[in-house]
Amino acid sequence: MDQNNRDSYAVPVDGVSRRRGAEPVIPLPNVGEGGPVYPGNDTGAEPVIPLPDVGEGGPVYPGNNTGAEPVIPLPNPGEGGPVYPGNGGGVVVEPVIPLPNPGEGGPVYPGNGGGVIVEPVIPLPNPGEGGPVYPGNSTVIRPSTARVRFLNAAYGYPRLRVMLGNRRFTSVLNYASVTGYGRIRSGYQTVTVSGTDGYIYIQKSMPFYAGSLTTVAIIRTAGGLDLLQITDNCCAPTGGRANFRVGNLAYNSGPLDVIMSDGRVVYSDLRYKEVAAFKGIMPGTYQFFYADTDLAPMPASMDIETLDSAWLGTYPPQETFGSLYLNVVSGVNYSVYLLQSGSNRNNIQNLILADR
Repeated sequence: MDQNNRDSYAVPVDGVSRRRGAEPVIPLPNVGEGGPVYPGNDTGAEPVIPLPDVGEGGPVYPGNNTGAEPVIPLPNPGEGGPVYPGNGGGVVVEPVIPLPNPGEGGPVYPGNGGGVIVEPVIPLPNPGEGGPVYPGNSTVIRPSTARVRFLNAAYGYPRLRVMLGNRRFTSVLNYASVTGYGRIRSGYQTVTVSGTDGYIYIQKSMPFYAGSLTTVAIIRTAGGLDLLQITDNCCAPTGGRANFRVGNLAYNSGPLDVIMSDGRVVYSDLRYKEVAAFKGIMPGTYQFFYADTDLAPMPASMDIETLDSAWLGTYPPQETFGSLYLNVVSGVNYSVYLLQSGSNRNNIQNLILADR
């Protein structure tokens, strides 16, 4: 065993070896070259060399009293696999089914902290880049992760491709479309947006905070593409309500008011790249219009109450540049993004994202 692996164990002071913090083994061995297996509290972590090929079985740490017995054969990807269940003295190892595909993350043993759930680390490291190692019985691993999705608001550009670090987040992102959320490691990440032909339009380092929920919009500027980071964290709707907000991502628009057909102004002077704060909204059917007015907005803290159905189909007296017809359901966060729909000023369209 090399010195690096020996150093990952604390010197026993009471006859029991304890593993230190979660140190990655870097680089990970190639398939067939072996790797460390945590064998319990009585001996050091001896590698099993060579590692078995996929389907030939491999060691699973069974507890503190016996050696690491192999499970043969190992499951194929997607068929599940064992996760160390703790020090319960013979507790059965429950499989996680299905196993994630490569790059999609997977479970990490959280320690003995009272059954705390550990979120998967996405993406999994590539071979040779290291990975999490069971750290012992003293701490709970809580991988610092964030969730992010990407929205293509870049009118006039071809289909785009998004990379996070050196890993592909999405291969094709059409205009006026959005990806699902993906879980990533928190911290600064380099986002690269390119065409499907490989031409790089923008590469930018952005912070992603642990526990955050973020939409990154790809937008137009006078100098090319840029990235706009939008927080999606919001208090859960209460009292049977939903949440509602509007964001202006239409490059060709001026400041817009969001008004209702009964004259209420929900948001005023919503400028390009501005995303309004969430408001509570009661379930029901609503019609909103986009206009340039001098009307005063409703108080920022006021929820949007139901709209009398008699107002549906009634247009406000002001000139409007678009409208939104929305059936609101309880418990949903509605983010409505205004996107460019043509080359003329204030040619806009709606992109409605409904998140539970």
